[in-house]
Amino acid sequence: MALIITDECINCDVCEPECPNGAIAMGEEIYEIDPGKCTECVGHFDEPQCVVVCPVECIPKDPAYPENNDQLLAKFFRLHPDKTPYKPGDAPTA
Repeated sequence: MALIITDECINCDVCEPECPNGAIAMGEEIYEIDPGKCTECVGHFDEPQCVVVCPVECIPKDPAYPENNDQLLAKFFRLHPDKTPYKPGDAPTA
């Protein structure tokens, strides 16, 4: 699934630079995640980096975009055709 930023967002600006896919941008009122670019950091890290740094825990999975790990990895390859994906035990790619 892609992730979503809820209205509990305090616009602290820490999530946007952490996204290796450039999926996070400022919306009209709070930050938003582009589901077409969000891989939940699959291919980059073990866990979504925006979730790791969020101080108010307002970034859950978006039920409107159900995707399994294979689908998220396929999205990674579409977004980064020249990159080798990170696998647990490897050094992160970002």
